[in-house]
Amino acid sequence: MKSSIQSVLLLIAVLISATGAAEVIYAQVNETVTLTRPVVKNLEKYSYWYFGSVQLAWSNVLGGKWISQEELWKNRLSLSGDSLIITNIQQQNFGTISFKHTFDGPTVFEYKLLKLTVTVKPPSPLLLPGEKLSLSCNAKTLQGHNTPVIHWLNPQQEKMTNNRGPFSVKSQDNGQWTCVVTHDGKEKKARVSVTVVDLSPAPLLPLYTSKSGPLTIPCSFPAHISWQQLTAKDIQEVLWDFVPRPGSSPQRLFNLSVENPLTWRPDQNRGLRPVPDPQKGYLSLTRNRGREDGSGGYECALKFKNGVTLKRTVQVEVLQIISSPGTELISGQQLNLTCSIGHPMTSELQVKWVPPEKSLLSSLTSDRHPAHLVIPEVGTGGSGKWRCELWRNGTRLTTTDITLKIEPKLSVWMLVVICSVTSIVILVLILVFILCRRRQRKTRHHRRKLCQCKTPKPKGFYRT
Repeated sequence: MKSSIQSVLLLIAVLISATGAAEVIYAQVNETVTLTRPVVKNLEKYSYWYFGSVQLAWSNVLGGKWISQEELWKNRLSLSGDSLIITNIQQQNFGTISFKHTFDGPTVFEYKLLKLTVTVKPPSPLLLPGEKLSLSCNAKTLQGHNTPVIHWLNPQQEKMTNNRGPFSVKSQDNGQWTCVVTHDGKEKKARVSVTVVDLSPAPLLPLYTSKSGPLTIPCSFPAHISWQQLTAKDIQEVLWDFVPRPGSSPQRLFNLSVENPLTWRPDQNRGLRPVPDPQKGYLSLTRNRGREDGSGGYECALKFKNGVTLKRTVQVEVLQIISSPGTELISGQQLNLTCSIGHPMTSELQVKWVPPEKSLLSSLTSDRHPAHLVIPEVGTGGSGKWRCELWRNGTRLTTTDITLKIEPKLSVWMLVVICSVTSIVILVLILVFILCRRRQRKTRHHRRKLCQCKTPKPKGFYRT
């Protein structure tokens, strides 16, 4: 079997030598190419590489080798086993490279090293969505050889048409574009980088928090884009707005002054604060504790002077517990607790109640607790902290709690208060009765004194 394979390979080599066939290799300027010599019948001790009539290198089976130091090839050639390696290819290095196994013998095999050119217009390091971009991929064609087939792959590795320009770029056009050249069943790929500035994607699902929980609202631009590049694209302002409900007017939260030094100017902060280092791409807002009225859309926007606006909206939902008739109750009253985000929850969201005493939820036979909890007669065991947890697919999203105070129907304290009030009322009544009796007695005594004088003298002055 082994001898049969060797016979076939030798036959192919003989046919190649007889027909003068050549391998076409495409490369870009500054690339590295490896040329591996073919299988040759009756290979001599020496192997020779030529560029036209100029000798590039030779090697022998004993390990000896020689490499040309001509200026055109200096520091670009190396030998590795049966291969000739050309690094940092320049325009002058494209052409025909041949392999021989005797110094003055016929050419055994040829390599047609052809130039592949990929260009991007405009060559700007940064593009904004809507700006025009043109990509071109040119592969040199030799007379008598097949014409290569060229197509493009976008950053998502989707096949595009050959003509790629000019077209208006979108955010998904950011990344590596690949030109694929197919010739005689072989592919050569050349990549070019296109940078389209955009904000980081917003979370697909809302962020859930509570009044007692922290909150981070993300917004950033890619780390490989510098603030200087944005300044060069005439960035006008960076804004944060709050939209309480869909369709309502936005409320301005922060405005970033793009002049040096970069400074966030608050309008109404709603307990939020921007993270430091906006020049590094960090535009997020944070808050240690939530707000009950914090549900809504938070919009992060970059505005440029040419009218382009990059915007991301992060939806935030605040979990809270509503108690009816209040947080202070008397034992025996009906208790209604509602764990809500302000609107009906989707089917994948679930709540879990954690009361002060587990026995309060003994009637619930499953882990899926209702969002609206009704306890017909609450006891003093319901006093304390009630916690509601929001879950989705086995992941706890956030928690919130409420503290209830439930008094017994007739407590010792209430008896003391009632007895004290009663005693005070009785004492007050006794005091009023005593005062009234004294007043009556004084009035009677005064009347008797006035009536004892039989011949009262008239008023006036008398001489003594």
